[in-house]
Amino acid sequence: MKVAVGASSFAADSGKAIALLEQRGIEVAKNPFGRKLTKEETIAHLQGADGLLAGLEPLDEQVFSACPGLRAVARIGIGMDNVDLEAARRHDIKVSNTPDGPTQAVAEMTAAALLCIAHQLVPANADVHQGVWKKRMGSSVRGMKVLVIGYGRIGRRTAQLLRDLGAQVRAYDKYQPADCTLEEGLSWADAISLHAAGKDTILSGRELDLCRPGVMVLNSARGGLVDEQALYERLKDGRVSWYWGDALWQEPYHGPLCGCPNAILTPHLSTYTTRCREDMETAAVQNLLEDLGCV
Repeated sequence: MKVAVGASSFAADSGKAIALLEQRGIEVAKNPFGRKLTKEETIAHLQGADGLLAGLEPLDEQVFSACPGLRAVARIGIGMDNVDLEAARRHDIKVSNTPDGPTQAVAEMTAAALLCIAHQLVPANADVHQGVWKKRMGSSVRGMKVLVIGYGRIGRRTAQLLRDLGAQVRAYDKYQPADCTLEEGLSWADAISLHAAGKDTILSGRELDLCRPGVMVLNSARGGLVDEQALYERLKDGRVSWYWGDALWQEPYHGPLCGCPNAILTPHLSTYTTRCREDMETAAVQNLLEDLGCV
């Protein structure tokens, strides 16, 4: 039996997950490029494979049709936007993900980003490197009003961490009972943290203009949840004081926000802690083994 790995960083820091496969005599074909695979590379990589430990490579009808031996896909992570689930069903391919693994790591990084912004760490660091000794006045998370949009596992854990820091937190979720409407939350919040699923834009220019002047926006979920051009314009005029994005509109990202000093942009690394990666990789392997009938 052969398992292909699409995720570029699989087993980079821990051999626990790969050992689970090798102990069963399963051949493991790791990502040969160390980056996200193109569709053509994915098809070539999956030849002869029974299972796939998936990253963000495209998995659609064309891929599945070209890989008739593929029986199971285990996504290392939560998001399934790169997987055509209907096409997988048509080809009788079982698909799984690891919804629990990223929760703590993403919540921690979101809280860290808010603390970094609130306490002016980025401009203060730049000052010192430029030979400027300037004491900038920050703000405390204690008493800060934070709207969490999307109240699943990560949204709930983030809310709890921020409440532990003394923030006032309200939650809005389109699909379940919430503390407020979106409009009420936007006009109330000092900071907004995005954790919603789906591809729909939530913060367009209209929604950003409903926010309090100087609002901070945190996005660990998907770049497309925010209108990029509208955000750029409001970062430039100060309507949005700071933006942190870890999931960007295109990756690698070279867009207009690179020219905004009040935009903190990170390369989709919220889950990149040794503990989180090991947990997600191990869970994905266990899912794959079950779907392949190896347990």
